[in-house]
Amino acid sequence: MSAPQHLQPYDSVLDTVGWTPLIRLARVGGGIRTPIYGKAEYVNPGGSVKDRIGLAIIEDAERRGELRPGGTIVEGTSGNTGVGLAIAAALKGYRCVFTMPDKMSQEKVRLLKAFGAEVVITPTAVPPDHPDNYVMKAKQIVKETPDAILANQFYNAVNPEAHYATMGPEIWRQTEGKVTHLVAGAGTGGTISGAGKYLKEQNPKIRIVAGDPIGSLYTHYHRTHTLGDGHPYKVEGIGGDKIPTTIWFDWIDEFRQVSDRTSLVMARRLAREEGILAGGSTGLNVALAIEIARELDDPAALIVTILCDTGERYLSKVFNDEWMQENQMLEAPRTTVEQLLERRHPTAPPLVSVAPAAAVRQALNLMSTWGVSQIPVVEEGRSVGGLVEGTLMTKALAQPALLDRPVREVMESPFPEVDATFSTDRLGAMLTRESPAALVRKDGKLIGIVSRYDVLQQMIGTR
Repeated sequence: MSAPQHLQPYDSVLDTVGWTPLIRLARVGGGIRTPIYGKAEYVNPGGSVKDRIGLAIIEDAERRGELRPGGTIVEGTSGNTGVGLAIAAALKGYRCVFTMPDKMSQEKVRLLKAFGAEVVITPTAVPPDHPDNYVMKAKQIVKETPDAILANQFYNAVNPEAHYATMGPEIWRQTEGKVTHLVAGAGTGGTISGAGKYLKEQNPKIRIVAGDPIGSLYTHYHRTHTLGDGHPYKVEGIGGDKIPTTIWFDWIDEFRQVSDRTSLVMARRLAREEGILAGGSTGLNVALAIEIARELDDPAALIVTILCDTGERYLSKVFNDEWMQENQMLEAPRTTVEQLLERRHPTAPPLVSVAPAAAVRQALNLMSTWGVSQIPVVEEGRSVGGLVEGTLMTKALAQPALLDRPVREVMESPFPEVDATFSTDRLGAMLTRESPAALVRKDGKLIGIVSRYDVLQQMIGTR
């Protein structure tokens, strides 16, 4: 049994912020000699690392006389900072108004409202200096609201200082000074800057590596001191399209970029392999930590990364298969033609066929009986031709005598054949007006036929 925790009661929920567990990530890092540990910030009362700065920012504004009783706290936030601020504001009696980009999950919006905050949604795809940018919108609200302050997490030195005072010392003590690498994404940059500075002051050899989504400006700026060009990305809460003063670049050794897909897939792996439900920024952190651990291949090294927030805020996105597939972050399940055959309604045999000597009348009767529009002409297990209802009816109406003639005289070219394991994704391109169906063969035997109609029904979700 582990040692007992929380033996003494707390005066308020704010006293439970910090001293989060450090957890070995032994499964997603399986086979790698370098140990990786995650700082479980999702156990904070607001469910994220941002709880550490909420109270600190509010108390600093109170000390400076900017925030007075009955005042309003305004912030542009991806959600988590808002929660940290909202929790502290709820206990202190302040009003909160948050602006948030529309790419953020609905769970975050609802969560902020649950704490009594007001949320203003702004478009994501606008320049940082646009009036509708979520940070610019927050500044406008402050100007228009009496007794309001801007928490200003991107330019407020209290942000990295809070992590310098708490996160850094915790990691140092929890690893007994053995930490060799800190790996964390930079949003405001407060976490990696503050904790990184503290750790480097204890041991200058500790390497601080910042993770960055592809599309963010931070990596290019760190390398060239120029902004470069960014573009939208899916991971929430890290990266940026401007350079905040809360990133202390002098204390960060390296920036590395990680793709959206790598980040979000790793977040899903953490849930299924480690039992840790966290968001996409955590997935980025862990994916990068694993990359660095492989490069080091050193059991004496010790990597610490940040498990930023709870994945419950991303159930409609990262942990939603449909959303992941729509955004090309997850491959759609591969369906074989055999599986498509199995999903069809059992109104007809898997394969309705006729022999070459059968009469055209018999072929049309089979089509009518089983409700099929095409049947193969089969001889000794081999397809020798095909019959399509529309074409066959046209010929029979023009020449009624054909009804009693053998189908070999009117049959068309054989339908194409595919193996039972053939993917339905590739089948659609094969089926044309001239070849509207394909025969399915398994273990050398014809087992069924699939048509353009079958593929269409699967595409629209009815099969």
